[in-house]
Amino acid sequence: MAQKTAPDSTRRSERSRRAIYDAALALVGEVGYAKLTIEAIAARAGVGKQTIYRWWSSKGAVLLDAFLDLGAQAAEAASRQAGESVTQTEITNSGDLEADLKFVMRATVDEFNDPKYDAPYRALAAEGLLNPELGAEFVEKLLEPQLQLFVKRLRQAQDAGHVLPDVDPRIALELWSSPLAQRWLMRSGPLTHAYADKLVEYALYGIASRPATS
Repeated sequence: MAQKTAPDSTRRSERSRRAIYDAALALVGEVGYAKLTIEAIAARAGVGKQTIYRWWSSKGAVLLDAFLDLGAQAAEAASRQAGESVTQTEITNSGDLEADLKFVMRATVDEFNDPKYDAPYRALAAEGLLNPELGAEFVEKLLEPQLQLFVKRLRQAQDAGHVLPDVDPRIALELWSSPLAQRWLMRSGPLTHAYADKLVEYALYGIASRPATS
């Protein structure tokens, strides 16, 4: 008599986790964060709500992990398509700082304009203001790693003599990243590649007129 193979609990858990991620991301886009519930996520994912509470303490924690996973999948797919390592650890250094920053900023604009990213990202940003614990986790796991990519690229530019040596990269990056984030969050204007390009240009070259030289 053939022996039956015992169910693979690890594989089953991964399937459940994936279903929960998909459910959380879909529901926040459909009903918004305020109406999102653990019960609704569980029902959509086809799992018991006790399964969710075993892994996460709140709907915000579920959504944060789901969004981080979404970003990781997108980065892996893009890297595989480009034939590169699946781990994005730095901004490409082509030797042209302006071009490299514009490339990343344009990609950020595309992401902000994609409903798949916009709804969960907006929900997490808003909830992070009300929930300090989730807010700190949002910054640590999602925001800061992205900002550090800019820091690394700016330090490379300093080493190459393309940026003044006394510039603080962590402050400098806010000249282009913060206005973009504010326009997206407040919906105060269109998010376009042209807008992202101008932010980079203004940050790198300034806006004050210079006296003519003889």
